Amino acid sequence: MSRIGDFPDDDVAGWVLKSPDIGTAMANFTHAVYTKGRLPLRVRELARMVIALDNECVVCQNTRDSDGLAAGVDEDLYDHAAQWRTWPGYSEQERIAAEFAQRFAADHTGLRDDEEFWERAAAHFDAELLTDLALSCAMWLGMGRMLRTLDIGQSCKLTL
Repeated sequence: MSRIGDFPDDDVAGWVLKSPDIGTAMANFTHAVYTKGRLPLRVRELARMVIALDNECVVCQNTRDSDGLAAGVDEDLYDHAAQWRTWPGYSEQERIAAEFAQRFAADHTGLRDDEEFWERAAAHFDAELLTDLALSCAMWLGMGRMLRTLDIGQSCKLTL
């Protein structure tokens, strides 16, 4: 049950009415991440799922991209997100994005100071893609924690 209103368990958007200006701005940020981001879809979805697992956000874990199968995003990608270090189905670029997402959520200053990570990341991401990854992770981390903390939409299954 939502902590900020009497919303049905499958309502992931009703909360916007409680803060229309900020909620609309957040919706626009979310829209930009999914429609203007330049990350390859598999990279984006793996990073997103790693944060969804860290946030324990069910709506985020249940979200799928409608273009996913055409881009090689299948249920295996989602099902093995917790094993991003070892599952053989991920590319090195995908692993780096997953590592970035996990550390962004759990140890941002350690990530900032890890020169070895940044050397590895530079081999697979230019500055523009790293910026898109960081901004996307910021949105997923914040929105996922907000939704989970306020118990909003946790039974939803969204298709992007």
